[in-house]
Amino acid sequence: MITAELLHKTILRNISIALDEDIGSNLINDCGDLTAQLIPATEQARARVLTREPMVLAGRPWVDALFAQLDPSVEIKWLAEEGQLLDANTVFLELSGNARSLLTGERPALNFIQTLSGVATRVAEHVKHLDGLSTKLLDTRKTLPGLRIAEKYAVAVGGGQNHRLGLFDAFLIKENHILASGGIQQAIDTARRIAPSKPVEVEVENFEELNQALDAGADIIMLDNFNNDDMRRAVIHTAGRSKLEASGNITDVNLRSVAETGVDYISMGTLTKDIKAIDLSMRLVK
Repeated sequence: MITAELLHKTILRNISIALDEDIGSNLINDCGDLTAQLIPATEQARARVLTREPMVLAGRPWVDALFAQLDPSVEIKWLAEEGQLLDANTVFLELSGNARSLLTGERPALNFIQTLSGVATRVAEHVKHLDGLSTKLLDTRKTLPGLRIAEKYAVAVGGGQNHRLGLFDAFLIKENHILASGGIQQAIDTARRIAPSKPVEVEVENFEELNQALDAGADIIMLDNFNNDDMRRAVIHTAGRSKLEASGNITDVNLRSVAETGVDYISMGTLTKDIKAIDLSMRLVK
């Protein structure tokens, strides 16, 4: 679960890294934004940010925090809410303040919005396929290094749900864990001893392993690359003794048919792994 404290710490870390990349640090140089120095230091300006394509807006907290760190005097006016679906060519943000600050903050601010809105937009498109069904769409750990929490935040904005945040908040026992632990029963028993309060999920590849996971008391069982017929059988066979998650080779084309088998969750790495950034533009205005 992404707590308010974790989100706050993540945003500060993300924007610190982003600004270091653009305006330098002691590890690189200390010249700041060279091009912005062409502009008189006292010059004031206004800017508008628009999307060139339809999108679900995500990333407002990153932009707010970025300009608060870069130049607190910059005024930010949001014209759209987080999670709002926007049409192409919609102006959703207005900025006013020191011209140098606006131009220095432009690229890192847009980078966060274009990436997180890309995730939220993709998730929202997939969630539509699940209309009327109880199955929940989950993300995975297939995220950009350093942007794990940010991308998972965007998944939630788009209407999806978060799987575990990392290796620290839940067990996910896969084939290699099972082999190294001596079996499904042994792995689950050990997990219960190590962290009794943490959820335990087991990945299975056939009905024999499914039965072992059920007998061992797994909280969630991941059906890895089961076909739809076998997933329907697994749902009936499990009869609510464990939550079931479908994973593997799931696309927007077969997403609904997989959900119609009755599984509780569907996880998709492509929600965060194969993202196309949204085309955004910032323009100074008179």
